[in-house]
Order: sequence, then C-alpha cells, then structure tokens
Amino acid sequence: MIPHGVEVMRDIPVGFDGRAAVDLYWHAQGKPTPVIVWIHGGGWMGGDRTDCGAALQLLDDGFAIASVEYRLSDEAAFPAQVHDCRRPIRWLRPVSHLYNIRRGYIGAWGASAGGHLAALLGTAKNALPERRHTKATAHAGRVMAVCDWFGPTDFLRMNDRPGAIDHDAPDSPESRLIGGPIRKHPDRVATANPATYVTADCPPFLIMHGADDDLVLPSQSRILHDALTCAGVESELIVLEGLGHGFGPDYPERVMTPVREFFRRHLRPRRH
Repeated sequence: MIPHGVEVMRDIPVGFDGRAAVDLYWHAQGKPTPVIVWIHGGGWMGGDRTDCGAALQLLDDGFAIASVEYRLSDEAAFPAQVHDCRRPIRWLRPVSHLYNIRRGYIGAWGASAGGHLAALLGTAKNALPERRHTKATAHAGRVMAVCDWFGPTDFLRMNDRPGAIDHDAPDSPESRLIGGPIRKHPDRVATANPATYVTADCPPFLIMHGADDDLVLPSQSRILHDALTCAGVESELIVLEGLGHGFGPDYPERVMTPVREFFRRHLRPRRH
C-alpha cells in the first residue's frame, strides 16, 4: 500500500530514444527527500519495474523511490542495461525540485540481476559509456550509496561449486547477457563484472546474501566485498542464515532493517 501523501507517476520516458522508463513515488509535502533508484531482478531476461515491493517499504522512511525499466537480454546485449539504469539518474538531477527530491541525494538498490546492475552504477562510473557520453553525463549518472542484494559479481566464478543452474552453459542468463558463452568471451565478461571497476572513490556499499542461495552463490557477494575493502571503500557484507535466493516475499525485518539504516546513514543531508 502506498502511504498517504505519496504521489505516483508511472511510465515516465527518460531515455533520449524514449525507451527507458521509470515509475516515480515521491512525497508531495514536507522537506525534500533523498531518492533510491530500484532495479528489478529476473536474470536480465524477465521482470519489470512493477516488481518493487521491497523498495516501496522505504517510502515510510522518508525516501522517494524511482523504479526503473531496462532492456532485457533478448532485446539488447550488455552494456545496454547499464545505460538504461543510468538514464533515470541523469534525468532526476535537473528535475528533482519538481518532485520534492533533494538534488544529488541518489542511491541505487537492486536484487539479483538488479543487484548486479546497481553494483555497476557504483563501480563503473565513467566506464561503459554511451555514444552520447560526455564527462558531464558521466558525473550525472553517479550515485551516493549502493545496496546490492545477491547480485552476480564475477561470472566466471559462478560455477565454483554446483548450484541450481550451469552458469557456463551457452544459454545461461550470463551468456545471454553478454551475447555468447561466457567461457569463450572472457574479455566481455570482464566488462560486465562490477569488481573490474573498483577504485577508492566508489560509494559505500551494503551487500546482502542468503546463506542458502544456490542460484547465485554467496561467494559472489564476498568477491565484490573483498575488492571494495581492499580498495579502501566502505562495504558491509551481511550473509543471512536460512535464506535462499530472493529474501521474499515478505522481507523479514532482519532483511529490511540493515537497508533502512544504510540509506539513512548515507543519503540523509549532513549537518554543518
């Protein structure tokens, strides 16, 4: 249920080609709020921006939510998905005052494939440019904090132990994303791995994973967390016992509380 006082605008076109879209939930009254960009999961093959139940829980905490749409792997190969996720961020900056959003206070949060894309928003920064890319557009697509829920981070290590699917298969979600079998295209894979781009100026990360996840192994989150901490970036890794892939549908408080606290800490205006 949408809290009282929250306005909703759906299907906002934010790409120069008119294809990228966002659903925006914002607080019509009170002080300007930070905004969290939510990125849905689905193996880069399915899902859409209406799958945002977890993110909408943070409306009660005083955040606006922008749930984004991105091209799926049967429509476009990587890095089109990253481009589509950056566009709502660039769109939000100059129009934030129209939606009672505090300019520049933007976080990213995603689950599974969406967690992978959210992580890339935090690490890739100036990398993976679009054709119309400039230094100004690169900066406008940056975020202040990232929450990654059980996203893949190193495709070539997803089969480190047997799991629910064979990630090395030619028709695996990862192979379909990059446009060919991942073992035959290590260079393409490297461009899709969030850890490839980690530097000391990455934003803070919260990384969460279910200990019983057999679709995306918990070791995937450890890989990114270790890369971030080695670079001196603030990163917290939480592995939740008894949970598998997805955390839902009810999202217990032990899942949601760390997310609330993380975004409160990093997206609230600092007092001078």
